Amino acid sequence: MDFSLNDEQREWQQKARKFAEEDIRPVSLARDRILDPRETWDWDLFKKGSQLGFRTLAVPKAYGGPGADFVTQALVMAELARGDSAISKAFSQNWKWSHLIASACSPEQKQRFLSAFLADDTFVMGKGITEPNAGSDNRLPPEDEVRAGVRLKAERRGDEWILNGEKCFIANGNIGKLFFLDARSNPNASLKEGVTMFLIPRDTPGFRSGKVFNKSGWRFYQNAEMIFDNARVPHANVVEQTGGQSRLDKSERTGGDLFGDLELAANALGVCMCACESALKLTRSRTQGGKPLLEQQAVQLKLGRMNMLTEALRSYVLRVAWEHDQKLPSTNAGFVMNFSTDVIQEVTQINMDLHGAAGFTMDALANKLVRDGIIWTHLAGDAVQRMKVVRRMAKATG
Repeated sequence: MDFSLNDEQREWQQKARKFAEEDIRPVSLARDRILDPRETWDWDLFKKGSQLGFRTLAVPKAYGGPGADFVTQALVMAELARGDSAISKAFSQNWKWSHLIASACSPEQKQRFLSAFLADDTFVMGKGITEPNAGSDNRLPPEDEVRAGVRLKAERRGDEWILNGEKCFIANGNIGKLFFLDARSNPNASLKEGVTMFLIPRDTPGFRSGKVFNKSGWRFYQNAEMIFDNARVPHANVVEQTGGQSRLDKSERTGGDLFGDLELAANALGVCMCACESALKLTRSRTQGGKPLLEQQAVQLKLGRMNMLTEALRSYVLRVAWEHDQKLPSTNAGFVMNFSTDVIQEVTQINMDLHGAAGFTMDALANKLVRDGIIWTHLAGDAVQRMKVVRRMAKATG
């Protein structure tokens, strides 16, 4: 297995590194300190990154995009996250749904939505799954409870569907222009069979955004409520590839589903890279007990563990990205997501420990990295929910 990068991969990696160093890092801490969660987003920064190709990176070449492979995407996410984890996610969130449009939508839907997406630097996307009373059970629904999970109601009336209910904690929920949405179209069927996936443009009648959630970490990245009050959605916006049914809890992993775990692990890698740089810079410049921190054995052990874990995560992320590019059957994506959760939290915490009292001030990078790392505790379900990957492993080897 050869992980040598080709010229195109290196070019995207260097472009992302330059953008992170020159444009993201100078504003990252200042935007993190903004109190109003609605104001943390920076359209000027986002549009500049979009013009460099980071918003549309995953759109296939057949539809006019760069068509970057998964290894390239992982490299770019990590480099952007070295500058700011939440800003990296703001870009890669669009790749997830670009993948899903390309893999699951009809030719007409691809033409209608990908063309608009490519043409508009402010066009961002999201997906509405989580509800106030339906979160983890959407990922691993109880087998003995048919009505568990999604409750947002969808009723068909002629060529339209009428949607009523709400979603919460939805990425880009207050700024997105297009959303995939899971809604309960058959209340008497299981989550797998009774949920339909829709494409919801921002201007859908009866749809509006609600509260924008205030988070301890990932403050640049927007999460909001989506409220549907007799919202009218044309049948032409149903994602029909699987009979209109949602891809929730399906064993086949394609499009946005396959990408999601890799996305978060690659982002975690960038945070760990930043934490290692932060710790090394500190230990080179600070003295304690009459000698530089870097020369003290306890500090060396901590630095060694930070870098060991980060390099292990890097290898795992690149392996998973390569497996995706080779279209190899594998359960590694779920495992690397769980591994990244452990690694990012340990590495950022060690960096905080090395900084001592200074690391606990709200304007310190060490503090921000810890708060961003906490987000991994509940991303894509908690670690217990994500262990459903073991079920996929059993199917793959059975």
